[in-house]
Amino acid sequence: MKYRRMDENGDYVFGRRDHFLTGAAAVGQAIKTRLLMCLAEWWEDIEGGTPWREEIIATFQSEDTLAGIDIILSERITGTPGVTEIVSYDSSFNVGTRVYSASCVVNTEYGDALRVEIGPSSNTSPYYTVKTYVKGVAA
Repeated sequence: MKYRRMDENGDYVFGRRDHFLTGAAAVGQAIKTRLLMCLAEWWEDIEGGTPWREEIIATFQSEDTLAGIDIILSERITGTPGVTEIVSYDSSFNVGTRVYSASCVVNTEYGDALRVEIGPSSNTSPYYTVKTYVKGVAA
């Protein structure tokens, strides 16, 4: 798998020799872009994307909705090319602040495990941020 590298602002990197990711790092980038793409955001596949507004943020009422959100996000992760399985998935929901966060470990077809962290957004993303790590290094 080969995937174009993104910078810290989420923009594709051009003009450098190391502007592509391969192996587990490419899978990590694919997971990140799949999770951050909103439902119907891409004109060529309006059925694709993560339903952040429609099914995730709209349902943040209580801890009872946590399982449904976990299913939506884990299905987006396992549907990513190069992911073979989710080894562990932990999530939490703070009722007072209505903040959801999750962390999971996935195995890839390249033999490396990948850690994925989903957390509240700063100002760089409209909903949540997604960080991926291969062998403890940001991917």
